[in-house]
Amino acid sequence: MPAERIKSRLIDVITYASDAGFYQLIPKAVVQPVNEDEVKQLFALSHQQNIPLVFRAGGTSLSGQCITDGILIDLSKFWNKISIENNAAFVRVQPGITGAMVNTYLKKYACKIGPDPSSISAAMMGGILSNNASGMCCGVKYNSYHTAKYIRFMLPTGEMYSTEVKTDYERFVANNRMLAEELVNLRNIVLNNSALSDKIRFKYQTKNTVGYSLNALVDYEHPLDIFAHLLIGAEGTLAFIAEAVMQTIPDLPYKSTALLYFTDIYAACKAIEPLIASGAEMVELMDRASLRSVENIKGIDTVIKTLPEPVAALLVEFQDSNETLLNAKVDAFLNTAEELSLLNKPVFTKDSTQREFYWKIRKGLFPAVGAVRASGTTVILEDVAFPLHLLGDAILDLQVLFKQHHYDNAIIFGHAKDGNIHFVVTQAFNAKDEVERYHRFIHDVVELVVKKYNGALKAEHGTGRNMAPFVETEWGSEAYAIMKRIKAIADPKNLLNPGVIINADKDAHIKNLKPLPSVEEEVDKCIECGYCEHKCPSRNLTMTPRRRIVARRALQQLKAQDQPAYKQLIKEYAYDGLETCAVDGLCATACPVDINTGDLVKRLRRENHSAAENKAALWVAKHFGFVEKSVRLALQTGKGINGISGKYSMYRITKMLRKFMPALPLWSNHLKKPPSLKPLFENTLQNGAGKTIVYFPACISRVLGNGEDGKKSLMETFLSVSAKAGINVIVLNNVTGSCCGQIFSSKGFHTAYQYTANKIVEHLWSDSEKGKHPVVMDVSSCTYTLHHIRGVLTKENQQRYDKLTIIDSVDYLHDYVMPVQLSVNKKNKVVLHPVCALEKLGIEYKFVNIAKAYANEVSVPVHAGCCGMAGDRGFLFPELTAAATAHEAKEVGNQEYDGYYSSTKTCEIAMSEAVKRNYESVLYLVDECI
Repeated sequence: MPAERIKSRLIDVITYASDAGFYQLIPKAVVQPVNEDEVKQLFALSHQQNIPLVFRAGGTSLSGQCITDGILIDLSKFWNKISIENNAAFVRVQPGITGAMVNTYLKKYACKIGPDPSSISAAMMGGILSNNASGMCCGVKYNSYHTAKYIRFMLPTGEMYSTEVKTDYERFVANNRMLAEELVNLRNIVLNNSALSDKIRFKYQTKNTVGYSLNALVDYEHPLDIFAHLLIGAEGTLAFIAEAVMQTIPDLPYKSTALLYFTDIYAACKAIEPLIASGAEMVELMDRASLRSVENIKGIDTVIKTLPEPVAALLVEFQDSNETLLNAKVDAFLNTAEELSLLNKPVFTKDSTQREFYWKIRKGLFPAVGAVRASGTTVILEDVAFPLHLLGDAILDLQVLFKQHHYDNAIIFGHAKDGNIHFVVTQAFNAKDEVERYHRFIHDVVELVVKKYNGALKAEHGTGRNMAPFVETEWGSEAYAIMKRIKAIADPKNLLNPGVIINADKDAHIKNLKPLPSVEEEVDKCIECGYCEHKCPSRNLTMTPRRRIVARRALQQLKAQDQPAYKQLIKEYAYDGLETCAVDGLCATACPVDINTGDLVKRLRRENHSAAENKAALWVAKHFGFVEKSVRLALQTGKGINGISGKYSMYRITKMLRKFMPALPLWSNHLKKPPSLKPLFENTLQNGAGKTIVYFPACISRVLGNGEDGKKSLMETFLSVSAKAGINVIVLNNVTGSCCGQIFSSKGFHTAYQYTANKIVEHLWSDSEKGKHPVVMDVSSCTYTLHHIRGVLTKENQQRYDKLTIIDSVDYLHDYVMPVQLSVNKKNKVVLHPVCALEKLGIEYKFVNIAKAYANEVSVPVHAGCCGMAGDRGFLFPELTAAATAHEAKEVGNQEYDGYYSSTKTCEIAMSEAVKRNYESVLYLVDECI
């Protein structure tokens, strides 16, 4: 394998040592195979060198099943193929694609995969299959085990088999005689023991992921089918799942949702069975403490803060293919609601935005409750299931255990419909007595769940290391002996994820515990859940937000221990952690507690600046007009050199110079000569025009905003659209040298940013006639910056700022231009690149609506995301934008479009570079169509 796919630096092994659980092992190396042949070679290496192998996809596992001190095989980068088959009745997936991405592909067919874990946006199919994931809606019927149609896998010997290939059935038996015979023997043992077979059938009527999926021995006859289904939930301990064909289920179009409050948690549990009888698809339980953990999230009902202490809630959803039938289900429940101990009258909503908000809150509950822990403590999430009719009693007994073991801040939530609850406790593991406290607590939990209630110790999170010592306790000696025989025959050298599921060490659950030392306040709440990773533009180049935070914690520990490795990690962090972070903040949109790792990176950049660097940045801010003119001159010169010496001359020159001066930006052939500023100065007010706005053309537009192939500049296009819509435009006075401050903020030059922010607010205050007219920016990232500058303003400027209305050009087109709709000559087919700022501003839907108004067919790529340009970062680190845009560019390149549109010039340059087509502002689309 090439060196770039073998990661063994200190920063690599340390940051891959953690997953979403509370265990930690440092791998010897992290490798990224691209095909089955390379996996086969890794199996061979493992056996030759006697080194354990562990497969990892999304790293969202919670029980310690995707960490190792051997070789960690990362599947997240190259194993993401998907194929929709048989009119979407089935979907073929590799292990490295997220469940949410699979559902995105399936959405247009009105179907989805069965498993729906809360972590589906980050959890990948490898983990969803290997942990037999279920979730909020699917229960047992639609979990991974029951919806996996075909499975393709590799044995530790390197042999590949698929249940889809008929000839593989004979080949499997012929080539693996001992394995096949043992599986048949074990099946016969189970079938000939009625007590054991009845126990297996009983335990899999509800959620259960403790041990191996012994129901495979009951449900299937042929050894290949048996083994393939044993792999579902085997947590990578028996073989490697290379591909699966999943049966899809309908995504019912009509949904009605409500958040119901009950007087106490026991009363909430009493309502579960009536809800099920009424046809509720989802019933999610939240105790008072879990509600408290989310009560400050923006947009949540303020009534939550006023609820009395014993209150609990159920998040309930009814679904159907027919609205009449849906209403009937809801009405059926409402007719019984008076008999329940409700705190409020049930109010159901069909509004998709409100529904999505409810479920975003619920899906983010684990990280949210983890974030309210005391700094320096570790989050422990347990996952148990009880018989539904005993759920209320079991929860009361659990609460007694919390008090008995002094877990005073314990939190309970979960999938009430399945009797499946999660509870969170937090504690430090930095003292022996604390570890012993957890040990005693878990033993009491096992006693309660297994002995008193005959429940499941792990309903959906997998056995891992966490429950490995207690598999025999739950299943009994006969079933456990069968599980050990399965492991021994499939992996005789015990090199596939050793210590997971089958573990003779009765203290395995209290070893290799992960510390969470206090770090910078911007990220200290992080519990390393990994929900952010799929949003990060540098995820396939260097690091993700989670790994950046893991590294900060490792640095904290190394520094406290005065370890020489501290300096090495600091050195490696400079490029991986700081220089290649786009500080786009999209990680915060996926983080349930709004952690913006970009804020940390900005702070670290700020702290790394010398006094001389800060002084130079302030000089630039104070003389920005001169700098702007200099940049325009440099661009003009560069275009001139290209005109004389060939269009790639500047690219070659800057590429060569960067070897000696890495801080020099790389020239892009998508850079145009600077646009003329004359149209700004020649703009005149229209007599009788309706509305008036103040136009603030960004410095990016003033320098880089020229049109392609003789088209108007961006500024001319803005003025043209406004004139056609009959809107008066006041161009910002003395606009040359004006800046929103983004360039200084992103680079961590705080004083320069503060100066620029105050200066522009004073400018906008004056030209908008003290806030009388709205201010429109033509670059979305700059609009976002202006929306978040209040914290660095003087008190006087804060008062002015609060009276200003600052909107993006997307707002302007949607809210000002479209309502005075002129005759439209629509384009046929266009594709969009929604920039990060649109998502953070909450106006991405406006961007799409604009395109739909001016084109017959609008495509938003499923892989659309941050391009990594981050202002000028893409010029400094072009490898970042190349990695960030790769998937989107490949998707867009599969078709031809009549137009390629975005709303930020530098992002348009990045996408043009990636797709080899000209991306331009959505302003051009509107101007050309009206």
